[in-house]
Amino acid sequence: MEFFGCTFLAFGPPLAMFAFTIAKDPIRIIILIASAFFWLLSFLISSLLWFIVVPLRSKLAFGLVFSVLLQELFRFLIYKLLRKAESGLKKVTDNSEQITSNKHILAYVAGLGFGIISGAFSLVNVLADAVGPATMGLKDGSDLFFLTSAATALCFILLHTFWSVIFFSGMDNRNYLHIAWVIGTHMMASCFTLLNQDEQYLASLLPGYCIMVATGCMAYHVAGGTFHSFVASLKCC
Repeated sequence: MEFFGCTFLAFGPPLAMFAFTIAKDPIRIIILIASAFFWLLSFLISSLLWFIVVPLRSKLAFGLVFSVLLQELFRFLIYKLLRKAESGLKKVTDNSEQITSNKHILAYVAGLGFGIISGAFSLVNVLADAVGPATMGLKDGSDLFFLTSAATALCFILLHTFWSVIFFSGMDNRNYLHIAWVIGTHMMASCFTLLNQDEQYLASLLPGYCIMVATGCMAYHVAGGTFHSFVASLKCC
């Protein structure tokens, strides 16, 4: 029950986003896989840096800072790659006009790819332990560990999606405040997760989800959404 509950909590919304917005378009699937590969490269390089700097291996904050900076560097690289590939996309897809006219679609797909692979790597070992045979919290540790890990993974999956929309728009429009917001909130949200080692789960999750809501609203505005369009979309439902 714990395994399936945490799995659906972390990956249910992203799976729905993938099924309804990406799965039917092969080009979007390719972009999602490419962006996931770029995140893996950033993770590999940050792991090498962590391995090389022996005196600071035990300091989680050291690895966290380099990991965040490298992820943002590779977000920039996937942005440059997609902008260079736009002309090629027009030739190989029937939906080229839809994909290339609204550049936020590319950002959304790339961000979701970043987020899904990030969530998978952060949660897969936790889910493996959730299968059993033991149960957290009987003698040591909090029984909220699995639930918190799943909620944190979901938060970062959505954040990566929102961050890419804001980052890509900031690069296109030379809006460095948006870029600074992405890097700053990424570093901030990641630093809050350091509280989890002391089992201060609420102090970690609450700020993280506040950042996610604020970033989501900003991404919605950047993509052209307004309050009236949001209300109209609810009426359609």
